[in-house]
Amino acid sequence: MEFSLWFVLAILAAVILWIIAIYNSLVRARTRTREGYADIEVQLKRRYDLIPNLVKTVQAYAKHESGLFEKVTQARSAAVQTTDVAKKAQAENALSATLKSLFAVAENYPDLKATQNFSQLQDELADTENKIHAARRFYNSMARDYNIKIEVFPNSLFAQVFHFVQVAFFEIDKAEEREAVKVNF
Repeated sequence: MEFSLWFVLAILAAVILWIIAIYNSLVRARTRTREGYADIEVQLKRRYDLIPNLVKTVQAYAKHESGLFEKVTQARSAAVQTTDVAKKAQAENALSATLKSLFAVAENYPDLKATQNFSQLQDELADTENKIHAARRFYNSMARDYNIKIEVFPNSLFAQVFHFVQVAFFEIDKAEEREAVKVNF
């Protein structure tokens, strides 16, 4: 009798430890995903801080392009205010499109392209874009791993009980990504 009681207690302890291990692995995956999104936010903040300086620099040369400057400002504002991952990605796509327009306008002003301030801002923005892409890849891989972890059996049982939900990927506009970038020197 005593042996069977110890056996049942040992099985029960093993099951409890197993549930704790599953829960902790889900928490780790969710935390890594949140960290990945925070990395994107840091790079986007850097991008948002660069944009007003870039707009001011271009504005000094292209005063008649006020409609474009308004679009860039509105797109930046929309991107800053959005918190949902999917909506944030859409807002970022719109902001990228307006920035491409801004650089297209800058191409028409050789004096602007020759200024050190514009060149430095352009380099910093390009560096930031690369960091955003890297952060997005990291986040998406963490989101993929997390989503898989909460969908596989038996984790899926505990994920539902403990309210772990899938996260959205930070996706860019596929059509825009396929377009060849036009660079004129």
